[in-house]
Amino acid sequence: MIAEVLPVQASLSRCASALTSALVLAAVALGPSAAPVAAATVPAGSGSYTDTRPPGTLGPTTSTGAPVTPKLTAAARDKPVPTNDWWSSLAYQRYGDNPYSTPMYGHPLTYQAKASGLEVGYPTVPVIVGEGRQYEYPHRADLTVGLSGLHSPDTRADAWSDWTVTPYWADGTRTFRATIGHGMPFVYARGSGGDARITTAAAPTVFADDGNVLGITVAGHHYALFAPTGSDWTLSGSTITAGLGSRDYFSLAVLPTTGALATYRTYAFSFVTGSRVAWQTTGGMVRATYTLTTEAKEGTERGTLQALYRHQWLHTTDTLTPYTYVSPRGTMKVRESASFTTGRRGGGVLPALPASGGVDRARLTGYLNEVVNAPDPFSGATDTYWTGKALGRLAQLVPVADQIGQSAVRDRLIGLLKGRLQEWFTAGGAGQFAYDTGWKTLTGYPASYGSDTELNDHHFHYGYYVYAAAVVAQYDPAWAADGAWGAMVGHLVRDTANPSRTDSAYPFLRGFDVYAGHSWASGHQGFAAGNNQESSSESVNLSAALVLWGSATGDTALRDLGSYLLTTESDAITQYWFDADQQVFPASFGHDTVGMVWGSGGAYATWWTANPEEIHGINVLPVTGGSLHLAREKAAIERNIAEMERENGGPAQEWRDLLWEFESLADPAAAKSKWDAGHTGYTPEQGESRAHTYHWISTLATLGAPDTTVSGDIPTSAVFSGNGIRTYAAHNHGPAARTVTFSDGRTLSVPARSTATGTGPQEPGPPAGHTFRLRTGGILTPATTDPAGADTLASADGVNRDGTPYRQTVYEIRNVDGRLTPGAATAFRLRVDAGEAVGLAPQVRVGYDLTGDGTFDRIETYRYFATDPVPGWEEYTQAVGVKAVTGGMGDLVGGTVRLEIWNALGQATSQVQTGTDGAVLRIPYA
Repeated sequence: MIAEVLPVQASLSRCASALTSALVLAAVALGPSAAPVAAATVPAGSGSYTDTRPPGTLGPTTSTGAPVTPKLTAAARDKPVPTNDWWSSLAYQRYGDNPYSTPMYGHPLTYQAKASGLEVGYPTVPVIVGEGRQYEYPHRADLTVGLSGLHSPDTRADAWSDWTVTPYWADGTRTFRATIGHGMPFVYARGSGGDARITTAAAPTVFADDGNVLGITVAGHHYALFAPTGSDWTLSGSTITAGLGSRDYFSLAVLPTTGALATYRTYAFSFVTGSRVAWQTTGGMVRATYTLTTEAKEGTERGTLQALYRHQWLHTTDTLTPYTYVSPRGTMKVRESASFTTGRRGGGVLPALPASGGVDRARLTGYLNEVVNAPDPFSGATDTYWTGKALGRLAQLVPVADQIGQSAVRDRLIGLLKGRLQEWFTAGGAGQFAYDTGWKTLTGYPASYGSDTELNDHHFHYGYYVYAAAVVAQYDPAWAADGAWGAMVGHLVRDTANPSRTDSAYPFLRGFDVYAGHSWASGHQGFAAGNNQESSSESVNLSAALVLWGSATGDTALRDLGSYLLTTESDAITQYWFDADQQVFPASFGHDTVGMVWGSGGAYATWWTANPEEIHGINVLPVTGGSLHLAREKAAIERNIAEMERENGGPAQEWRDLLWEFESLADPAAAKSKWDAGHTGYTPEQGESRAHTYHWISTLATLGAPDTTVSGDIPTSAVFSGNGIRTYAAHNHGPAARTVTFSDGRTLSVPARSTATGTGPQEPGPPAGHTFRLRTGGILTPATTDPAGADTLASADGVNRDGTPYRQTVYEIRNVDGRLTPGAATAFRLRVDAGEAVGLAPQVRVGYDLTGDGTFDRIETYRYFATDPVPGWEEYTQAVGVKAVTGGMGDLVGGTVRLEIWNALGQATSQVQTGTDGAVLRIPYA
């Protein structure tokens, strides 16, 4: 069934091993056969692993089962290769007859290595395939870049960094390198032994010719070619060449328009040499800075151009150019700089939902006993994936049992977790881990779904182990010490989410693509559609596990890495799996969600079934305290559930528990109603239990859905809103009590090694639309990274300024795209204070420049707000009414939004709050 849905095959995640026959090609051995070697046990604290695979097992292979080793140059041979990346087929030769690469999707450009060099394409038109269940922007070569006469027997990975890679070609006479990357409109080429050579797919049209700079159009796409100064391009049919003389470099760029040539020419010789992300988690905010390092091949220019994905430009206040590109992830926007920074409120992670009066303790105890008294609490699991699922199911119940005073059940569950983890963490048993020195990876045996032969899914499998270990560590810190069992947990973390770039044993962040914003599942990336990821939620499960493990062990750096990964992937899931803003999926694709994201697009599918329940549920499981981030986009959840029921012909049956829990993040009452009507007679999903599902749904029905507009200053905190009340929750893993401060100003005292909750009134928010905050410095921002502050509003100098801005304070955001929401209107909530001054009146004006051309097409002036002479914040909203309106509304296309505020009356200054939920402008745009 899947072969009919998907035109290409992807990583054999979970239940897809039956599909391997579809991938069989001619057998070609790419590495030496594994000779029998005596296994050595490598100690790791109280645990151990082996440095040799167990007898009868396999490591990485070609599609026909031949052993394969990394395809690297001598310069890269000793570096841990990052499998599970967007370009991994350069290093992992999955198919014996293809020693180059499969298509690689860098966005906006696509690539494929071949004997003569690097194919480059820029797909801009989506294709709907698989009976309407998949959309693609497939790679098609517009041109091939290389050297005259180049015919290399293979392509190898020569160098890489956080999101760039340099493939290498050599044929005995010529050598060629090309640095490419996510968001890079340039290809930076270096070669020796031949002239620069560009071969186009069809005869190009020349739109600019200035010696060493040539502008061409191929297949409707505009490219600029840059040879060294003093060289000249020669065009003959579809072949373009330029002598390099004593130099060894040239570059090309895809242009958003022909008019952009001058701008792109500025950076043609500022060659990218590396990429690096740096993250910081402070005060509940996650900031990340993405930086390219460059080398000036000519002149002194060291800047460059970068195309930002939607999940990035939505959360940056850095200046962007008007240039854009098409991509499978929606519009990419261009920044003229070597770096940019994003800021986002972090996604909170709790060991369990907090205690609530909605849970019947006797009933929950009965459900817990069903689990711990089962003949086999692990349900026969033997391999890494299903063992992980069982560990996760049991781990979720430990804090739940503790919460209702069932300490005996809690301790039995902890004993089960310790016992199974210690079995796997000890070499030589029925389940164990083996280290592969060639691929520098740790593989669990028995393996499953290609985790051994394709290096698939390590983050999916091992996330459950780390999560279970974190729960044990919460109650038994000594067990988690490096000298005990924590050392083996550390190896799983290093294999899947290594924070170190200098670790010689494991690569940096193996599966997580920092620029794409999410992980990849396939170890080899060997598909026409690039790499893929199905279960984004199992990827988030690892990030949540890092937050909890780091918190429990006092490793704040690892905790903050988990927070960065979770927050970033949450934004990617929101946009690329759930299309929350309905701005990513092509209009011709008739689905509101995808089960799988591919380099080339997305598919309404899973690997093993076309059942809608599993297509929707695979990006929900496992439901844990790390799933709360999904509540960011409640409307998207409701659309998701509605589509599932349409496609399913009715409510969920097989995975009803998962989908009830998912729905409860948006509409707890609806989910509780479904539980009440259908909780008898169903079989829980393998990673779920009645105890956990009942606790989850009943708790949210009482407390309300997660309120992601507010965050605490530690990652292990969350807020819930229901019936006009906010419930603040936080878990303190530390040995001393601490106070957690939330972004709305509330505080919560949390005892050592405990969860605490508190309540407060829920402040009313403005109506639906897109929200910006006022930030000191005259900025409107989607997510402020500054602490709460205040700006001073100038005096009206005793003159009536009603309706006429005077010495106003201006807040502005540019390069805004938005679709006007019919029936919606501008709204704001501002906190102002005149202190003891009498007769002051702040006034607001909101302007919309729809195209960013400097002319404000719509201006709305609101009535002033008369302040009182008592110190303390007062709330000024759009409810005062509109005084005057000029112009009309329309969609924002690179537009500018401006809020001006001034004192319309009085002879003193006043203040307006910034950086808080009381400093908000909401515009009527999606």
